[in-house]
Amino acid sequence: MSETPTDSAGTDEPSPSESESDSAPSGTVVQVIFKDGQITPNGDRIMADAGEPITFDIDADAAGELHFHSTPEQSIDFEPGTSSYDIVIDQPGIVEVELHEPEMLVAQLEIR
Repeated sequence: MSETPTDSAGTDEPSPSESESDSAPSGTVVQVIFKDGQITPNGDRIMADAGEPITFDIDADAAGELHFHSTPEQSIDFEPGTSSYDIVIDQPGIVEVELHEPEMLVAQLEIR
């Protein structure tokens, strides 16, 4: 987990991906685009494996926070521009991913 302090008490914040290597990432990659108040994906169901990394590649024109309704709950604070973050969810089930400010459902991760 990140060593950077978070504004959300009691949540674990994923760390930015270490590097952008030429090798294929393991796990699942989710492309998130937040532009002009619209977000993609928009509530899509995305399959991922429990215990495997899920990489969120974010391209945004404004800062925001992605919130994961997992156990434990996790969040990603992102700035305008492009960024990449890895999270791991160990417990199978459906995990809703929401954008805060404005409140939007980004995706439903189906963890198997």
